[in-house]
Amino acid sequence: MKIPLMRKAFLKEEETKKALADFILNADRLSMDIECKKFENKFAQYQKCKHAVLFNSGGSANLAMLQALKNLGKLKDGDKVAFSALTWSTNTMPIIQLGMVPVALDCEPDTLNTMSYHLIERLKTTDLQALFITNILGFTGDIDVIKQICNEKNIILIEDNCESLGTELPDGVTGNFGVGGSFSFFVAHHMSTIEGGMVCTSDDDFAEMLRIVRANGWDRNLDTEQQQKWRSKFGIESEFQAKYTFYDLGYNFRPTEITGFLGQYQMQFLEENISKREQNYLRIENVLKDNPDFIHLKHDHINRLSTFAFPFVCKTPELRKHYLENFTKAGVEIRPMIAGNMQEQPFYKKYVTELYEMPGADMMHANGFYCGNYPELLEEDLLIIENLLKNR
Repeated sequence: MKIPLMRKAFLKEEETKKALADFILNADRLSMDIECKKFENKFAQYQKCKHAVLFNSGGSANLAMLQALKNLGKLKDGDKVAFSALTWSTNTMPIIQLGMVPVALDCEPDTLNTMSYHLIERLKTTDLQALFITNILGFTGDIDVIKQICNEKNIILIEDNCESLGTELPDGVTGNFGVGGSFSFFVAHHMSTIEGGMVCTSDDDFAEMLRIVRANGWDRNLDTEQQQKWRSKFGIESEFQAKYTFYDLGYNFRPTEITGFLGQYQMQFLEENISKREQNYLRIENVLKDNPDFIHLKHDHINRLSTFAFPFVCKTPELRKHYLENFTKAGVEIRPMIAGNMQEQPFYKKYVTELYEMPGADMMHANGFYCGNYPELLEEDLLIIENLLKNR
């Protein structure tokens, strides 16, 4: 493969691996501890939010957000939770797994994202208790307007921001518009800890419950005041008894100190990473503007575009077939436009009976694809991609 989806596991890989090896050789402890906390503090500061809670994956972070909302009594069995139809499985599966009803919202092909008018249209026929929105491949819709609608309608808004770390609108960075936003540090994302995820929030109760959910339902990762509150509520009179007391539903979603160390180390390169991705995308976009085979993506409402990949939306399935063949022959690794219309996935049809018309997501399903965008792309790589995109 001449141009893989991601060339390295880490930005500055040799330097990072050497630092990681030294850390492992000298660390007294590798299970979750102080390095994870340091990463949480550093990431919260970067994201300009009050709390960051580290998980073993972005998928775990998504499930934990919904479980925490149920534990807090904000959501319950049977509640209708809307989601972006163009998304990833771990954005949708937790809704089903936790006994709630998923309700798909369409996307707009020229922004890739669910827009406020999709939400307004669904609300004409369906009462929603929550919206789990996905910011797609570094792009986002009019999420500022969506937030206003959710506030007015008392709809809980949470974000899957796993593909859009660093994207910024006039009203702030993505991941901060809802009560919580998830991030992924899996290989090929904006920064890598091999596996890893985060939830950012400025809601104290939500952050506290996320820490309970992350660690089996116990209180070990809460501060002293929070621990005392839970222990008093349930009559736990000793530290000995508290060690194995479980207050609410949870999982083992704990990260390791390796995750915490790598996260801190990779953050020093994050600004460079985001800037290079934006620069690469704008360069490729200049070629796309001259090719009528593609829909031109809108991002004039976005101040900073932190692209996860190079997304392409062809005007017809036949055109996509043509470009897929050319990219494959040239040795460029490609992927579908995430999971396409999630309603078409086998698991969704098995567990969900009410399906909706999704013309935008169907178009992305049939006409979209992407290839990797990352700082290690060489000039010759970018020239290959440019030449593949030039009008036939």
